[in-house]
Amino acid sequence: MPRKMNYRDQQILKIALPAIVTNITVPLLGLVDTAIVGHMGKAAYIGAIAVGAMIFNLVYWVFGFLRMGTSGMTAQARGRRDMRETRRLLRQSLTVAFSVAAVMVVLQWPLREGILWLMGPTQDVRPLVVTYYNIVVWGAPAMLGLYALSGWFIGMQNTRLPMLISIMQNVVNIVASLVLVYELGMKIEGVAMGTVIAQYAGFLTAWGLLRKYYGRILRDTERQSLGATPGTEEQSPWLAFLRVNRDIFLRTTCLVAVNLYFTSMGARQGATILAVNALLMQLYLLFSYFLDGFAYAGEALGGRYWGAHNGTAFRETVRRLFVWGAGVAVIFTTLYTLGGLSFLRLLTDDAGVVQASQDYVWWAWLIPIAGVSAFIWDGIFIGITQTRGMLLSSVVGAGVFFVAVILLMPLIGNHGLWLSMLLYLAIRGVVQSVIYWQRCLIIDN
Repeated sequence: MPRKMNYRDQQILKIALPAIVTNITVPLLGLVDTAIVGHMGKAAYIGAIAVGAMIFNLVYWVFGFLRMGTSGMTAQARGRRDMRETRRLLRQSLTVAFSVAAVMVVLQWPLREGILWLMGPTQDVRPLVVTYYNIVVWGAPAMLGLYALSGWFIGMQNTRLPMLISIMQNVVNIVASLVLVYELGMKIEGVAMGTVIAQYAGFLTAWGLLRKYYGRILRDTERQSLGATPGTEEQSPWLAFLRVNRDIFLRTTCLVAVNLYFTSMGARQGATILAVNALLMQLYLLFSYFLDGFAYAGEALGGRYWGAHNGTAFRETVRRLFVWGAGVAVIFTTLYTLGGLSFLRLLTDDAGVVQASQDYVWWAWLIPIAGVSAFIWDGIFIGITQTRGMLLSSVVGAGVFFVAVILLMPLIGNHGLWLSMLLYLAIRGVVQSVIYWQRCLIIDN
């Protein structure tokens, strides 16, 4: 008989598996939009959706701290069984989310013009991007609010609700976009409005699920807080909340800078190398969707046991997360070694790109091994709000990346660019390992 899975593994999979499904469904929003405009008869529509989606992906990626900071601090509060604190964190996160969204809406014109100046779309694409941007920017309150709610759900050890919300968003986006474009005759405006409708449907669904599953907790803690005296008691939590989110924001900025520079240096080598790198990055993203699920488990469970000062459960959770992470890395390394080129052929039928990718595809084999530690540690560090250490690892990793690119690309070209990326991933994991062994084992049993 097969050995029964232990309790810690069951906890990890209960959080990781729905998170993996959520991660896989996220890119579908962009794919649906691209598929719809791809049948409008003008290549400019495809380019406009690509540029417009990239703009908002980058902006929302930078503000991902709203999810990550909320999940770690909420998990710790739940570990302490401090339901009043979990409610306070939800309120703080939503306040920051709506404040940032308000700034985006109010300053939408200068933000739009600045981003378009940096990206430089062609004259036939630019007006379409402007149309798309002017509509989708109004979805910022829903998207950032959903980040806050998703982070809170994860901190409360519930990744099933974000999964359901993500699936529902995709269904609404498909239906709304198809109706607006093909039934009402709208073009890129219909695609943009379909995206916004899906975003608000997701947020309203999340809010309804919050009231349904956590309404009693919110009502009870609200009654308890009525007798609290305002003042210094509120200031310290706000300072801690802003400090954690500041560190995550700066860390995400490092990640964005590395990825943008990686793309830029690939583009300078010509269209073929740019296409090869873009395809290989799809292999990196596919791996990250799976490993991020276990990082979410690190956020939720690591934060919970850290907050409860349960050192035994915390260290066992860390060990099991790395076992699962290593297993995922081995599986993906094997899949990419055996079928990496076949997967690339599914993504493109350009013979020149496929031929060129044969010289570089073996770098994709090394991505899981180089990146597994950084992904798992990121989840754990977010859970225990060791965000300064996570920021330090990203700064050091980014520094190594930029220096390596400068030194290696003149010598070995695109191979140097990929070696620099793998060094960046590996260094982040090494730095976080050192920080963990020095600081994070100090916890009461």
